[in-house]
This record gives sequence, structure tokens and C-alpha cells, in this order.
Amino acid sequence: MSAEARRRQLGDFLKARRRQLVRADLGLRPVAGRGEGLRREEVAALSGVSVTWYAWLEQGRGRQPSRHVLDAIATVFRLSAVEHSYLLSLAGYSAPQPAGDVIAQTSPEPVLRLLDHLTDLPAYVIAADWQIVHWTTAFAALYPNVATVAEEERNLLWLIFTDPSVRAMLPDWEIAAQHFLAEFRADAGPRLADPPLADLAGKLLDVSPAFRAAWDRHDVIGSIPTKRLIRHPIGDLHLERHRARFSDPPAMHVVIYTPETPETRELIRQLCRCFDR
Repeated sequence: MSAEARRRQLGDFLKARRRQLVRADLGLRPVAGRGEGLRREEVAALSGVSVTWYAWLEQGRGRQPSRHVLDAIATVFRLSAVEHSYLLSLAGYSAPQPAGDVIAQTSPEPVLRLLDHLTDLPAYVIAADWQIVHWTTAFAALYPNVATVAEEERNLLWLIFTDPSVRAMLPDWEIAAQHFLAEFRADAGPRLADPPLADLAGKLLDVSPAFRAAWDRHDVIGSIPTKRLIRHPIGDLHLERHRARFSDPPAMHVVIYTPETPETRELIRQLCRCFDR
């Protein structure tokens, strides 16, 4: 990712976050004719930098900001730890990302052995670009499209925003889709302008109005265990979603859904038995 592209991404992130701030939370009075959000000069004053310098940051101009300045802005914006890390990465202060478009698409043997032990749980492995590269029998039973969709479309983010069956399975699809996108942006960090990540985002911007609306928010969140209700013809499944990162290959993850109730565990067993027939 070029320095120019990184500065633009940093500026877009700052603008999005500034506009989403709640003035009352910062002890600021409402401004006539204006909704929520701060003005640039207010952010500059609260961060201890000049208005011109902050404006340059949002415009993607000027030299690299110091970590001290970014830390001050993160405090004003009340960024989470993940958002703060993302902000620093856009300015080049995080650990270097894997180069270019070289993204591992094959799981090493230890990862495959792990999936073998998770056969009775819906689980899958995603690469750094969120391509689904391996999955368990239980996941295929829950979501059969994973095995039949064209390989180039077997991308978690793509399927979430384009597959009607995914939308039908998630009663809170709007919230869940935004959550997935915020995780994706946190994963991608400064590599977001590199292929194939930029290509994926570009295609989704073309075909999905919901993606376009969520994309412009620049939300960034870390991965935490998340409760998920899945509507399925066999019954409602109450699951908890867990995500773990592998150190080799870098940025490859396994996602595991564990049943929250004995009833859900039994329904998954029934799904697997029917799927194997």
C-alpha cells in the first residue's frame, strides 16, 4: 500500500469518526444547524494540534503524524483498543503486514487436523482476504451453499452481503452484517488498498447498497465471542461464535460455532446425520 493511499485511508477514518461523535458526551453544546459530530477546529483544540495540521490529516496531506498526536486524537475520539490500533496501523506504526497480494489459501496440516476434531461443530477456516478455504461437515450441513458456490465467490464477506440464504438465516442480519464488515476492516488494516482486498470491496460496493452504507461508516471492531441465533428449517439454533488466529500462515483464522443449549446441540447432530445420508 502506497504512502499516499494510506494517508487517504487515515483521513477517511478520521472524518468518519469525527462525524459520529456525540457532542454531549464530550461536554460540548449543540451547534445551531448542525447535528452531532465535532468541527475540525474542536478536534484540533482538544487534541492539542493546530487546525491546519488536523485538516491536513483528514485531507491525506502533510508528513507522517507522530504517535503522540495520534494517541491524543484517539483519546478525543474515545476509540476502542482495536480502533486505536487500526488508527496507528494506518500511519505506519503497527507491525508490518504480509506483502502485496500474497495470501495463503491452503491450510497447513495442523489446521486440518484441528478441523477433523471439530466435525460435529459448525466451523470453517478463512484466509486473510476472508476466502473460506476449509470447513467441517457440520458447517456444510448448516450452510450447504459453501460447497456449491463458485470458488471465486466462496468469500465470507461476499456471501454475507450477496447470498439471500444467509440473510434468511440471520434474523438480525443488518446488525450482523455490519459487525462482520467492521471485523474485516480491522483485519485488513492498511492492506485494504491492496489486491485482492480492494477488488473484493470494489465488487461489493457495486452490487450491495447495504455494503455501501456500512462501508462509509468506517467501523472497526475486534473479534470477541458473539451469540448468534440462526433460523433453520430444522429449528432455531442458539450458537456462540468464536474466532482464533493462527500464527502460521499469518492472518488465517478458524471460526467455530458452539451450541449454547442441549437442544441446539441435538439439532446440529440431526443436521449432520441427514447431511451424511
